[in-house]
Amino acid sequence: MTLRPVSLLATLVAGALPVLAMAQPVDKPFSAADIEMATFTGADLVRGRTPLTAKVQILLDRSGTSPGVIDGFKGGMSESAIKAFERREGLVIDGVLDQQVWDLLQPYATQGMTMNYTITQSDAEGLVDAIPTDYAEKAAMSAMAYTSVAEKLGERFHMDDKFISFLNPGVALVPGSTIKVMVTAQPIKKQVTRIIVDKATRRVAAYDAQGKMVVDYPATVGSDATPSPAGNHTVVTVALDPTYTYNPNINFKQGNNDKVLIVPPGPNGPVGNVWIDLSKPTYGIHGTPTPSKLFVNQSNGCVRLTNWDARELAGMVKGGVTTVEFLEPGVTIADVTGYVAPTTSVGATAPTTTPATTTDPAATTATTAPLALPTEAPAATTTTPAVTTTTLPDPATTALPEAATAPLPGRVHEDTTEIESETADAEDQQLLDTDALSAALAKALAEGTVTPPTEAEGQ
Repeated sequence: MTLRPVSLLATLVAGALPVLAMAQPVDKPFSAADIEMATFTGADLVRGRTPLTAKVQILLDRSGTSPGVIDGFKGGMSESAIKAFERREGLVIDGVLDQQVWDLLQPYATQGMTMNYTITQSDAEGLVDAIPTDYAEKAAMSAMAYTSVAEKLGERFHMDDKFISFLNPGVALVPGSTIKVMVTAQPIKKQVTRIIVDKATRRVAAYDAQGKMVVDYPATVGSDATPSPAGNHTVVTVALDPTYTYNPNINFKQGNNDKVLIVPPGPNGPVGNVWIDLSKPTYGIHGTPTPSKLFVNQSNGCVRLTNWDARELAGMVKGGVTTVEFLEPGVTIADVTGYVAPTTSVGATAPTTTPATTTDPAATTATTAPLALPTEAPAATTTTPAVTTTTLPDPATTALPEAATAPLPGRVHEDTTEIESETADAEDQQLLDTDALSAALAKALAEGTVTPPTEAEGQ
């Protein structure tokens, strides 16, 4: 029988519907309780946003292999975190959630994934209406502050600000409101001596003196137009809450802004709230005002991390000791750290936990995330360490330990070009002369003449 064109089209559409349905990413509402109950069922994470993906992101965050922002979506950053976890554990690196990966994540599941958080008055203070894109307008502001309660809490609990609204539909984010947030770990406190920047996988891994991986983060690493530096360099110092010096004679030129501008500090500044200065002049590892876009944006040559990851890393480096190795294109962390792909499946044993509190985690109310977790990957044994309860400090105010060097005066700028800087005019030079760090980065001062802040400034 010959089908008429209309009938043929209807038949083709009907046949394609199941395929289209399978291809559509999942994005249905779910609750904090759904995250708590989510478990591995034998299949990889599905496309879209699911409770299981959110749970895996939380566990990866606790393990030291950061997924970036926790948002419940299966994406490039989460897949790269699973690969980093597999590399650390000696598994096949495929970025797939399987039984081995799930079992080895269980030591980080001894407490609930979420908790209640009551918004305080201080959470709603110090906000700004918006952050302009123009550098002259940025320089006119008093601070590159958070623009909303959701953004501030998202950074504290490692969440995408939109995910906070997703988990708390209809709840006004105002003082007195109680919302659901993620329970993340305290910043790891351990000195690292080697940092590897992997341009191919867009990951940054840090190792201790014994060669053990301590942390691994997603990152934005340069671009084709403005690549990151090559070779080995050394951490010089750390600046917390730095101001940012826009200097069109050294960096890029934005629009009609042809004067040196000082952008005030804040988490929404061009380099976030952390600058880890490298021995390569004008280059550093720093935070970002847009953590959810690490795998979307391109940097101007430096290495961008989420503000909380950069803050954590800043507490583990030591000036003159910690080296930073930028791998050549095509070379990965696995290639330079002795990773050997297993020839057979690694027999991971699901660890059993030391009995934890029987309190329903969904009913727990706190003002900060009450969790401290192992600083190293635990062995796949029959028991796992008990999790102790401590207070997670606000990443925007955490002080660096003594192992880190004293922060420099808080002005930095990010050089992204190979063009020799032109001579600044008198007005610009006067401004630069008051900025010791920028002057040093611009090679205006001899090496080693950068002075740390006074005791009062360092508080």
